[in-house]
Amino acid sequence: MHSLKHFLTASSEVTNFPEFVAVGIVDDIQVGHYDSNTKRVEPKQDWMNKITEDKADYWEWLTERAVYHQQTFKVRLDTFKRRFNQTGGVHIVQWMVGCEWDDETGEVHGYDQFGYDGEDFIALDLKTWTWVAPQQRAVSIKQEWDNNKAHLAYLKIYYTKECVDLLKKFVNYGRSSLMRTDLPTVSLLQKTPSSRVTCHATGFYPNRAMMFWRKDGEELHEDMDKGEILPNHNGSFQISADLQLPSDDWGKYDCVFQLSGVKEDIVTKLDKREIKTNYGKTSMRMNPMNTVIPIIAIIAALVLLGLAVIGYKKYRGRKCKRHKLCSFWCFKFLNVIL
Repeated sequence: MHSLKHFLTASSEVTNFPEFVAVGIVDDIQVGHYDSNTKRVEPKQDWMNKITEDKADYWEWLTERAVYHQQTFKVRLDTFKRRFNQTGGVHIVQWMVGCEWDDETGEVHGYDQFGYDGEDFIALDLKTWTWVAPQQRAVSIKQEWDNNKAHLAYLKIYYTKECVDLLKKFVNYGRSSLMRTDLPTVSLLQKTPSSRVTCHATGFYPNRAMMFWRKDGEELHEDMDKGEILPNHNGSFQISADLQLPSDDWGKYDCVFQLSGVKEDIVTKLDKREIKTNYGKTSMRMNPMNTVIPIIAIIAALVLLGLAVIGYKKYRGRKCKRHKLCSFWCFKFLNVIL
Protein backbone atom coordinates (compact mmCIF):
# COMPACT_ATOMS: atom_id res chain seq x y z
CA MET A 1 0.00 0.00 0.00
CA HIS A 2 1.39 3.41 -1.01
CA SER A 3 0.02 6.85 -0.22
CA LEU A 4 0.39 10.46 -1.33
CA LYS A 5 -0.87 13.12 1.06
CA HIS A 6 -0.79 16.89 1.13
CA PHE A 7 -1.39 18.94 4.27
CA LEU A 8 -2.19 22.62 3.87
CA THR A 9 -2.77 25.09 6.71
CA ALA A 10 -3.68 28.75 6.93
CA SER A 11 -3.62 30.42 10.34
CA SER A 12 -4.12 33.79 11.95
CA GLU A 13 -2.40 35.21 15.04
CA VAL A 14 -0.35 32.07 15.72
CA THR A 15 2.94 33.29 17.17
CA ASN A 16 6.16 32.16 15.47
CA PHE A 17 4.35 30.08 12.89
CA PRO A 18 3.97 30.85 9.15
CA GLU A 19 0.54 32.03 8.06
CA PHE A 20 0.52 29.29 5.44
CA VAL A 21 2.25 25.90 5.33
CA ALA A 22 2.03 23.09 2.75
CA VAL A 23 3.66 19.70 3.18
CA GLY A 24 3.79 16.76 0.76
CA ILE A 25 4.08 13.19 2.08
CA VAL A 26 4.78 9.93 0.21
CA ASP A 27 4.44 6.74 2.26
CA ASP A 28 4.68 8.81 5.45
CA ILE A 29 7.96 10.37 4.32
CA GLN A 30 8.04 14.11 3.74
CA VAL A 31 9.00 14.88 0.16
CA GLY A 32 8.23 18.61 -0.15
CA HIS A 33 7.65 21.74 1.92
CA TYR A 34 6.38 25.28 1.33
CA ASP A 35 5.55 28.09 3.71
CA SER A 36 4.67 31.76 3.48
CA ASN A 37 8.06 32.77 4.87
CA THR A 38 10.28 30.99 2.33
CA LYS A 39 7.76 31.39 -0.52
CA ARG A 40 9.18 28.43 -2.44
CA VAL A 41 8.63 24.69 -2.61
CA GLU A 42 11.66 22.71 -1.51
CA PRO A 43 12.21 18.98 -2.09
CA LYS A 44 12.96 17.04 1.10
CA GLN A 45 14.27 13.85 -0.53
CA ASP A 46 17.09 13.74 -3.09
CA TRP A 47 15.20 11.27 -5.26
CA MET A 48 12.37 13.76 -5.70
CA ASN A 49 14.65 15.80 -7.98
CA LYS A 50 14.27 13.06 -10.60
CA ILE A 51 10.93 14.62 -11.48
CA THR A 52 12.76 17.40 -13.32
CA GLU A 53 13.79 14.78 -15.89
CA ASP A 54 10.14 14.69 -16.99
CA LYS A 55 9.31 18.32 -16.23
CA ALA A 56 12.32 20.65 -15.99
CA ASP A 57 10.39 23.52 -14.38
CA TYR A 58 8.42 21.30 -11.98
CA TRP A 59 9.53 23.05 -8.78
CA GLU A 60 8.84 26.50 -10.22
CA TRP A 61 5.41 25.32 -11.37
CA LEU A 62 4.68 23.78 -7.98
CA THR A 63 5.74 26.98 -6.22
CA GLU A 64 3.22 28.90 -8.32
CA ARG A 65 0.53 26.42 -7.26
CA ALA A 66 1.53 26.80 -3.62
CA VAL A 67 1.33 30.60 -3.84
CA TYR A 68 -2.14 30.24 -5.37
CA HIS A 69 -3.27 27.99 -2.52
CA GLN A 70 -1.79 30.41 -0.02
CA GLN A 71 -3.96 33.19 -1.42
CA THR A 72 -7.13 31.09 -1.64
CA PHE A 73 -6.64 29.73 1.89
CA LYS A 74 -6.34 33.25 3.28
CA VAL A 75 -9.66 34.08 1.65
CA ARG A 76 -11.19 30.83 2.91
CA LEU A 77 -10.04 31.53 6.46
CA ASP A 78 -11.52 35.04 6.33
CA THR A 79 -14.76 33.60 4.92
CA PHE A 80 -15.06 31.07 7.72
CA LYS A 81 -14.44 33.74 10.34
CA ARG A 82 -17.14 35.99 8.88
CA ARG A 83 -19.67 33.15 8.68
CA PHE A 84 -19.12 32.35 12.34
CA ASN A 85 -19.03 35.99 13.48
CA GLN A 86 -15.40 35.69 14.53
CA THR A 87 -12.94 38.54 14.45
CA GLY A 88 -9.53 38.39 16.14
CA GLY A 89 -7.80 35.55 17.92
CA VAL A 90 -6.19 32.30 16.85
CA HIS A 91 -7.98 30.57 13.98
CA ILE A 92 -6.78 27.76 11.73
CA VAL A 93 -8.17 26.12 8.61
CA GLN A 94 -6.56 22.87 7.45
CA TRP A 95 -6.87 20.65 4.41
CA MET A 96 -5.72 17.08 4.00
CA VAL A 97 -5.94 15.74 0.46
CA GLY A 98 -4.46 12.64 -1.13
CA CYS A 99 -4.81 9.10 -2.38
CA GLU A 100 -3.78 5.51 -1.64
CA TRP A 101 -2.81 2.80 -4.10
CA ASP A 102 -2.46 -0.90 -3.34
CA ASP A 103 0.30 -2.09 -5.66
CA GLU A 104 -0.80 -5.71 -5.18
CA THR A 105 -4.55 -5.45 -5.81
CA GLY A 106 -4.64 -2.20 -7.77
CA GLU A 107 -7.27 -0.82 -5.37
CA VAL A 108 -7.40 2.98 -5.15
CA HIS A 109 -8.78 5.27 -2.45
CA GLY A 110 -8.80 9.04 -1.99
CA TYR A 111 -9.52 11.54 0.77
CA ASP A 112 -10.37 15.21 0.93
CA GLN A 113 -10.96 16.62 4.43
CA PHE A 114 -11.06 20.04 6.03
CA GLY A 115 -10.58 20.96 9.67
CA TYR A 116 -11.34 24.29 11.31
CA ASP A 117 -10.11 25.45 14.70
CA GLY A 118 -9.12 21.96 15.79
CA GLU A 119 -12.26 20.12 14.73
CA ASP A 120 -13.44 18.11 11.73
CA PHE A 121 -15.30 20.55 9.52
CA ILE A 122 -16.25 19.08 6.16
CA ALA A 123 -15.12 16.08 4.09
CA LEU A 124 -15.78 14.56 0.68
CA ASP A 125 -17.43 11.13 0.60
CA LEU A 126 -15.72 9.47 -2.36
CA LYS A 127 -18.43 6.82 -2.63
CA THR A 128 -21.35 9.19 -3.13
CA TRP A 129 -19.28 12.20 -4.31
CA THR A 130 -21.07 14.47 -1.88
CA TRP A 131 -19.74 16.52 1.00
CA VAL A 132 -20.34 15.49 4.62
CA ALA A 133 -20.75 18.13 7.33
CA PRO A 134 -20.13 16.76 10.86
CA GLN A 135 -21.26 19.99 12.48
CA GLN A 136 -24.20 22.29 11.88
CA ARG A 137 -22.20 25.37 10.99
CA ALA A 138 -20.72 23.58 7.95
CA VAL A 139 -24.10 22.62 6.45
CA SER A 140 -24.44 25.74 4.32
CA ILE A 141 -20.96 25.19 2.88
CA LYS A 142 -21.83 21.54 2.16
CA GLN A 143 -24.89 22.62 0.21
CA GLU A 144 -22.88 25.16 -1.75
CA TRP A 145 -20.11 22.68 -2.62
CA ASP A 146 -22.58 19.89 -3.48
CA ASN A 147 -24.10 22.18 -6.09
CA ASN A 148 -20.74 22.74 -7.78
CA LYS A 149 -21.05 19.73 -10.10
CA ALA A 150 -18.18 20.79 -12.35
CA HIS A 151 -15.74 20.82 -9.45
CA LEU A 152 -16.98 17.46 -8.17
CA ALA A 153 -16.45 16.00 -11.65
CA TYR A 154 -12.87 17.28 -11.62
CA LEU A 155 -12.26 15.84 -8.14
CA LYS A 156 -13.43 12.43 -9.32
CA ILE A 157 -10.85 12.49 -12.12
CA TYR A 158 -8.15 13.74 -9.78
CA TYR A 159 -8.61 11.12 -7.04
CA THR A 160 -9.12 8.16 -9.35
CA LYS A 161 -6.52 9.05 -11.99
CA GLU A 162 -4.25 12.09 -11.61
CA CYS A 163 -3.34 11.63 -7.96
CA VAL A 164 -2.66 7.92 -8.41
CA ASP A 165 -0.51 8.48 -11.52
CA LEU A 166 1.59 11.01 -9.61
CA LEU A 167 1.89 8.64 -6.64
CA LYS A 168 3.10 5.82 -8.89
CA LYS A 169 5.69 8.14 -10.38
CA PHE A 170 6.97 9.20 -6.95
CA VAL A 171 7.12 5.58 -5.75
CA ASN A 172 9.17 4.69 -8.81
CA TYR A 173 11.58 7.59 -8.15
CA GLY A 174 12.10 6.63 -4.53
CA ARG A 175 11.80 2.86 -4.89
CA SER A 176 15.22 2.09 -3.36
CA SER A 177 14.31 4.17 -0.31
CA LEU A 178 10.57 3.58 0.02
CA MET A 179 10.71 -0.18 -0.57
CA ARG A 180 13.55 -0.89 1.85
CA THR A 181 13.26 -2.79 5.12
CA ASP A 182 15.30 -1.62 8.12
CA LEU A 183 15.28 -3.49 11.42
CA PRO A 184 15.33 -1.46 14.66
CA THR A 185 17.53 -1.25 17.68
CA VAL A 186 15.45 -2.41 20.67
CA SER A 187 16.22 -1.30 24.23
CA LEU A 188 14.69 -1.67 27.69
CA LEU A 189 14.52 1.68 29.49
CA GLN A 190 13.51 2.80 32.98
CA LYS A 191 13.58 6.24 34.62
CA THR A 192 13.44 5.20 38.28
CA PRO A 193 13.35 1.88 40.17
CA SER A 194 9.57 2.27 40.64
CA SER A 195 8.63 3.50 37.16
CA ARG A 196 7.35 1.40 34.30
CA VAL A 197 9.78 -0.45 32.05
CA THR A 198 9.75 0.84 28.50
CA CYS A 199 10.53 -1.33 25.52
CA HIS A 200 11.72 1.07 22.82
CA ALA A 201 12.48 0.29 19.16
CA THR A 202 14.00 2.89 16.87
CA GLY A 203 15.44 3.06 13.37
CA PHE A 204 12.94 0.78 11.64
CA TYR A 205 11.29 1.18 8.24
CA PRO A 206 8.57 1.00 6.98
CA ASN A 207 6.21 2.25 9.68
CA ARG A 208 3.93 -0.78 9.46
CA ALA A 209 4.98 -2.26 12.77
CA MET A 210 3.63 -3.48 16.10
CA MET A 211 5.08 -3.75 19.59
CA PHE A 212 3.58 -5.43 22.66
CA TRP A 213 4.49 -7.21 25.88
CA ARG A 214 3.86 -10.91 26.54
CA LYS A 215 3.65 -13.03 29.65
CA ASP A 216 4.29 -16.77 29.28
CA GLY A 217 3.92 -16.30 25.52
CA GLU A 218 0.49 -14.62 25.74
CA GLU A 219 0.01 -10.99 24.69
CA LEU A 220 -0.80 -8.67 27.61
CA HIS A 221 -3.73 -6.29 27.41
CA GLU A 222 -3.56 -4.97 30.97
CA ASP A 223 -0.72 -3.25 32.85
CA MET A 224 0.67 -2.17 29.49
CA ASP A 225 0.53 1.01 27.40
CA LYS A 226 1.28 0.93 23.69
CA GLY A 227 2.76 4.06 22.16
CA GLU A 228 2.18 5.44 18.68
CA ILE A 229 4.63 5.08 15.84
CA LEU A 230 6.64 8.31 15.62
CA PRO A 231 9.05 9.58 12.95
CA ASN A 232 12.77 10.03 13.39
CA HIS A 233 14.66 12.87 11.74
CA ASN A 234 16.32 10.49 9.26
CA GLY A 235 13.12 9.04 7.79
CA SER A 236 13.00 5.96 10.01
CA PHE A 237 10.50 5.38 12.82
CA GLN A 238 10.29 4.58 16.52
CA ILE A 239 7.75 2.99 18.85
CA SER A 240 7.56 2.08 22.51
CA ALA A 241 5.45 0.02 24.91
CA ASP A 242 5.40 0.51 28.70
CA LEU A 243 4.97 -2.33 31.18
CA GLN A 244 3.89 -1.99 34.80
CA LEU A 245 6.59 -3.53 36.98
CA PRO A 246 5.65 -7.21 37.45
CA SER A 247 5.35 -8.60 40.97
CA ASP A 248 6.15 -12.15 39.88
CA ASP A 249 9.03 -13.74 37.99
CA TRP A 250 10.40 -11.27 35.44
CA GLY A 251 11.54 -14.21 33.33
CA LYS A 252 7.93 -14.76 32.28
CA TYR A 253 7.86 -11.48 30.38
CA ASP A 254 9.20 -10.42 27.02
CA CYS A 255 8.71 -7.59 24.52
CA VAL A 256 7.80 -8.40 20.93
CA PHE A 257 8.45 -6.19 17.90
CA GLN A 258 6.88 -7.11 14.56
CA LEU A 259 7.71 -5.42 11.26
CA SER A 260 5.62 -5.84 8.13
CA GLY A 261 7.39 -8.01 5.56
CA VAL A 262 9.73 -9.58 8.13
CA LYS A 263 8.83 -13.13 9.16
CA GLU A 264 10.79 -13.32 12.40
CA ASP A 265 9.78 -11.22 15.42
CA ILE A 266 12.36 -9.40 17.51
CA VAL A 267 11.86 -10.70 21.06
CA THR A 268 13.52 -9.00 24.04
CA LYS A 269 13.43 -10.76 27.42
CA LEU A 270 12.66 -8.66 30.49
CA ASP A 271 16.02 -8.77 32.27
CA LYS A 272 17.05 -6.32 34.99
CA ARG A 273 20.64 -6.52 33.80
CA GLU A 274 19.65 -5.26 30.35
CA ILE A 275 17.61 -2.26 31.49
CA LYS A 276 19.24 1.04 30.56
CA THR A 277 18.72 3.78 33.12
CA ASN A 278 20.23 6.90 34.63
CA TYR A 279 19.10 6.60 38.24
CA GLY A 280 21.31 5.85 41.23
CA LYS A 281 24.96 5.10 40.53
CA THR A 282 24.22 3.38 37.25
CA SER A 283 25.61 5.34 34.38
CA MET A 284 23.25 6.11 31.58
CA ARG A 285 23.94 3.65 28.81
CA MET A 286 21.34 4.90 26.39
CA ASN A 287 22.38 5.91 22.93
CA PRO A 288 20.82 9.33 22.31
CA MET A 289 19.60 8.04 18.97
CA ASN A 290 17.52 5.46 20.86
CA THR A 291 15.63 8.03 22.87
CA VAL A 292 12.60 10.09 21.96
CA ILE A 293 14.31 13.38 21.18
CA PRO A 294 12.17 16.29 22.38
CA ILE A 295 12.88 18.42 19.35
CA ILE A 296 11.46 15.74 17.07
CA ALA A 297 8.18 15.96 18.97
CA ILE A 298 8.25 19.75 18.63
CA ILE A 299 8.87 19.63 14.88
CA ALA A 300 6.25 16.94 14.42
CA ALA A 301 3.78 19.13 16.29
CA LEU A 302 4.53 22.00 13.92
CA VAL A 303 3.75 19.80 10.93
CA LEU A 304 0.49 19.00 12.61
CA LEU A 305 -0.17 22.43 11.32
CA GLY A 306 -0.13 24.50 14.48
CA LEU A 307 -1.94 21.91 16.56
CA ALA A 308 0.51 22.07 19.45
CA VAL A 309 0.49 25.83 19.39
CA ILE A 310 -3.20 26.12 20.08
CA GLY A 311 -3.33 23.12 22.39
CA TYR A 312 -5.75 20.87 20.57
CA LYS A 313 -4.70 17.64 22.24
CA LYS A 314 -8.03 15.91 22.52
CA TYR A 315 -7.62 14.20 19.16
CA ARG A 316 -4.21 12.65 19.82
CA GLY A 317 -4.11 8.89 19.60
CA ARG A 318 -7.25 8.42 17.54
CA LYS A 319 -6.86 6.45 14.32
CA CYS A 320 -8.58 7.18 11.07
CA LYS A 321 -10.83 4.71 9.30
CA ARG A 322 -10.94 4.77 5.55
CA HIS A 323 -14.03 6.45 4.04
CA LYS A 324 -15.16 7.72 7.46
CA LEU A 325 -14.91 11.25 8.71
CA CYS A 326 -12.24 11.52 11.37
CA SER A 327 -10.07 14.01 13.17
CA PHE A 328 -7.64 15.85 10.93
CA TRP A 329 -4.83 15.07 13.28
CA CYS A 330 -5.33 11.30 13.75
CA PHE A 331 -3.40 10.14 10.72
CA LYS A 332 -0.18 8.33 11.49
CA PHE A 333 1.57 10.77 9.06
CA LEU A 334 0.38 13.41 11.38
CA ASN A 335 3.61 12.62 13.15
CA VAL A 336 5.59 13.94 10.20
CA ILE A 337 8.81 15.94 10.52
CA LEU A 338 9.66 19.14 8.68
